[in-house]
Parts: sequence; C-alpha cells; structure tokens
Amino acid sequence: MVDDPFARENVVAVSFSEHSNAYEALNRLKELDGTDEVSVRGAAVVIRGEDGKVVTKEQIGDESWTGTASGGLIGLLIGVLGGPLGIIVGGASGVLVGSLFDEDDMDETESALADISKSVRVGTPALLADVIEENPVAIDAAMANLGGTVLRRSAGDVQAEVAAAEEAQREAKKKARKELRDARHKKHKEEIDAKVADLKAKLDRQKKPAATS
Repeated sequence: MVDDPFARENVVAVSFSEHSNAYEALNRLKELDGTDEVSVRGAAVVIRGEDGKVVTKEQIGDESWTGTASGGLIGLLIGVLGGPLGIIVGGASGVLVGSLFDEDDMDETESALADISKSVRVGTPALLADVIEENPVAIDAAMANLGGTVLRRSAGDVQAEVAAAEEAQREAKKKARKELRDARHKKHKEEIDAKVADLKAKLDRQKKPAATS
C-alpha cells in the first residue's frame, strides 16, 4: 500500500456535534481499513467526563500490534489523556507538555497531545485512530459526511510526547512521594525537638535551688 510504512503514520482525532456520529465514524473507518488508501492499527470512540477523565466507549484494534513500537498507541494515548497530565494539557489553562520541562515555554509550546486532548470535549464522543494513510482524502471525506472535524498529527510525534508525558508523570509521582516523606520527617523532627525542649525545661526547673525564706 505504502512504499515506506512509516511515511504516513498518523493519529487522527475527530470531534462531532452529534453523539451517534462518532460510532458511525468508527464503522466507516472499519470499512476503509485494508483498502489501498487506509490501514487502521487501532481506533476508539472516547468521551471526556466532567471530571476531565477520558473513558473508552468502543474500540477496534489488531492485538498482534500490542507490544510493538507503534502497537497500542491509542490505548497509551487514552491513558495519558485520561490521567492527571491529560486533564492539565486539555484544560482551559493551556499548559502544554513542554511546560513540564521548561516553565518559560508555557502557552508557547506546540504539542500534538494538547491539540488531540482539546479535540476530546466534555460530554461529546470523539474518535481517535492510529492509521497509515496513502493520502488524507479518504478519511477526511468519510468524516466530513458525518459532520466530523478532523485533526491529524504524526504518529511519531504522538509517540514521543506520550513517552515524555509518562516520564513526566513518573517524575511527578516521585517528587510528590519525596515531598510527603520530607514533610513527615520534618513533622517528626519538630515533634521530637518540642519534646526535647520540654524535657530540658523540666530539668532546668528541677536544678534551680529552692527559694529560702
């Protein structure tokens, strides 16, 4: 289908105004899969709740891709978008993945994850798909017929940002655990210091000679 299988690998995010259209779009994607124009490695209809978390409503995928370099990308993507970092990335603050590494880049860093996250709106199903395309025409036409707005980002860029996001989340957890540990140790030290000070005060009072009349 494609001379270079890595040349046209994309993650496609499609947002809809009608709930049912996202599910119909997944069916259209199934029909396109395996044609000369499109190969679908994984796809899912997802929805973001009021709490910011992303839930998978329906999905398709080839299990043989699981564990490979590009296999399971949609699952990994949903995991990041549905986690704490995804809520930050997709939130009104506009904080992007790059900002986690460089605070000076806030609101200026281009991010595939941020763009995709913003496509998954609260209360309205969206379609996410990991595809190899000969050209964008087939998917764009199918989604346009269903009133879908297509966002397309390089699968390689998404993979790199997902890896960076997972590392950032691991580092954030490590930092949080360290801060909790330090706070606990500080509290214990303060409690011990207070007890020692109290004991010293008692000893000092005991050492003072009794007043003579």
